[in-house]
Amino acid sequence: MAFSERITRLKSSLIREILAAAQRPEVMSFAGGLPAEEMLPVLDWSQMPTGMGQYGMSEGEPALREAIAAEARLLGVPCEASQVLIVSGSQQTLDLASKLFIDPGTKVLLEAPTYLAALQAFQLFGADCVAVPQEADGPQLQALEAQLERQRPAFAYLIPTFQNPSAVRYSEAKRDAVAALLDRYQVTLIEDEPYRELVFDAGSATPIVSRLRKASWIYTGTVSKTLLPGLRVGYLIATPDLFPHLLRLKQSADLHTNRVGQWQALQWLGTEQYREHLAELRDFYRLRRDAMQAALVEHFSELAEWQVPQGGLFFWLKLKQPQDTRLLLDAALAQNVAFMPGEPFFIDPDREPGYLRLNFSHVAPERLDEGLRRLAGVVRQGLAADAA
Repeated sequence: MAFSERITRLKSSLIREILAAAQRPEVMSFAGGLPAEEMLPVLDWSQMPTGMGQYGMSEGEPALREAIAAEARLLGVPCEASQVLIVSGSQQTLDLASKLFIDPGTKVLLEAPTYLAALQAFQLFGADCVAVPQEADGPQLQALEAQLERQRPAFAYLIPTFQNPSAVRYSEAKRDAVAALLDRYQVTLIEDEPYRELVFDAGSATPIVSRLRKASWIYTGTVSKTLLPGLRVGYLIATPDLFPHLLRLKQSADLHTNRVGQWQALQWLGTEQYREHLAELRDFYRLRRDAMQAALVEHFSELAEWQVPQGGLFFWLKLKQPQDTRLLLDAALAQNVAFMPGEPFFIDPDREPGYLRLNFSHVAPERLDEGLRRLAGVVRQGLAADAA
């Protein structure tokens, strides 16, 4: 077949393969970022106008764009509705940005580790990805400046609030420093914030894009983690120099976004009902986070190190004795446990062994302890096999 050369860089999604293998009801899955089904809100469709079934504007529904712009301004993001583009989940933002910026060999700056599906999207278009290591409060600033000066990337892709997979939340000082560096080197920022609303403590941090004075930016989010993933409603907000190009790229991709999902999202955003739902969601996930922390202390204290996440949906474990966790998958699934190996979240997976990403939102607390006990046994068996 006469496929494009891009197809040679096309990679399957390990997380989707794991989720497919974990569909059996007896499997305790810590693998995906799946919301708890019992916390998916009941939706009322009775008032939806019939006309929402018609084709819509490429930019998205005007009222929804206004609502998103208003919410963003409350966070300090300087924008108007004319800068908001509704997308089919925030993953589409990454696809559009890839098409806008990346040719084979284009430098793109990422965190190490970073969101797996972003890495896949950028590499598909031929990006030469460069990484900056994460610390407990954000990226290593010396490494960040060195990469910006040496590589001059087309853009930096960052997840500063409860990063996937590491759960790191940048400190205010790191956010200021990152913004200053991006301004100094005139590097565009793509700031991805799918987990901002899932915060479990009193801390807060305004977006990095609100601190930029010179650099262009794209700010992207979604309702997938707070309402329903199946709505497939996300958004991007972009500086005026980028927005027209992103709009035309979207027109060439899908013409418009699901209007039915947009209508439903609009019934929630900015309302008291939504604020109450978010409060319930935070309380629910905080309990599950605490349950996983207690089980990890019991079963993994001798095996791994980790930070307790202050938000988001994941724990990120670093094994004290590194091993390729991809090799543990089959044994874990045989024990009816699924997890996400950490290696694929790095640009060069083979050089970063010994990490696990564990989701705490999906498995009920009464099953969670048993699942982690089994997983710890799998890790111990792997270490024993390595030592033999």
